[in-house]
Amino acid sequence: MRWRNVFTLAKVVACILATVAVIAALAWSQVQPSTSTVVDETAGVGAASSAPSDGPAWVPEDWAIFEEKVRFAAERGLAEMALGEAIVQLAETFVGTTYEPGTLETPGPERLVINFRELDCVTLVETVLALTRFVREQGVETLSDPPAAQARYESHLMALRYRGGRLDGYPSRLHYFSEWLADNEARGIVRIATGELNPAIDAEPVNFMSRHPEAYRQLAEPGVLRAIAATEARLDEGPGREYVPQDRIAQVADRIRDGDVIAATSTVEGLDVAHTGFAVWRDGALHLLHAPLVGQSVEISERPLAERILSIGSQDGIMVARPVEPPRP
Repeated sequence: MRWRNVFTLAKVVACILATVAVIAALAWSQVQPSTSTVVDETAGVGAASSAPSDGPAWVPEDWAIFEEKVRFAAERGLAEMALGEAIVQLAETFVGTTYEPGTLETPGPERLVINFRELDCVTLVETVLALTRFVREQGVETLSDPPAAQARYESHLMALRYRGGRLDGYPSRLHYFSEWLADNEARGIVRIATGELNPAIDAEPVNFMSRHPEAYRQLAEPGVLRAIAATEARLDEGPGREYVPQDRIAQVADRIRDGDVIAATSTVEGLDVAHTGFAVWRDGALHLLHAPLVGQSVEISERPLAERILSIGSQDGIMVARPVEPPRP
């Protein structure tokens, strides 16, 4: 299923938003950089982000965007509508937002990065899901107490990005998106629906990060490479990962809903997922709302999802997860 010799490391663009301990290079419209396994065609392996490396987690621009999104959600009644539709409406407000790889790769110790101004494919997914949970659990009234609102949003984002919802250094980030899906399913945030879609099994190992330690500055720190390799070994236990092969996507598209998380599987050796986004139905066809490299901003794909996957050599199928309604107070 994977291509072993077709892509050089320079073409591997990781878009998987790193969250615990292994990788996720991402690519959709070509090959996309990621926030943890960044292999940017234009900037090189391990490209650094333009995000500030220190200072407060929230800059004024981020708070302004956050407040605007929450008030938009309140005006539209997103807390009461179907979860998938609420996710799509919030995600659509990010269309046109600048695509920026590596926003989580800031110098210094691992920290929770807040950035609404620049997104890659995984941080788009995390940001929208965290916002949706905030809107449905806290709501616009919480904005009157900015520190409390920021803390609640941070808790939602932390739960998505780090293994078990706990930040404990670079290895605790969910770098491989297949683990991101499994970890968030285990805590009731999403439900993996791939098994309902006539899946196949990908039994190939996930080991890109440990095989390319030079691509990640954090892997030079004592014990980090060993921790990443241990995570990879754990992910490789069992029969393999379920995915829908590219030639089956059109057959099962009608079972995919608005707001489902779509993970495009990777043909690059050692990588599980190449790109992520949200399922969006338009004019009777299933499309992808995502942060692509080509186009330089968040967009809804012109081609339907099945056609898009078939046209991209670095991807060969999808995984699907359905966000779960947060508990009502």
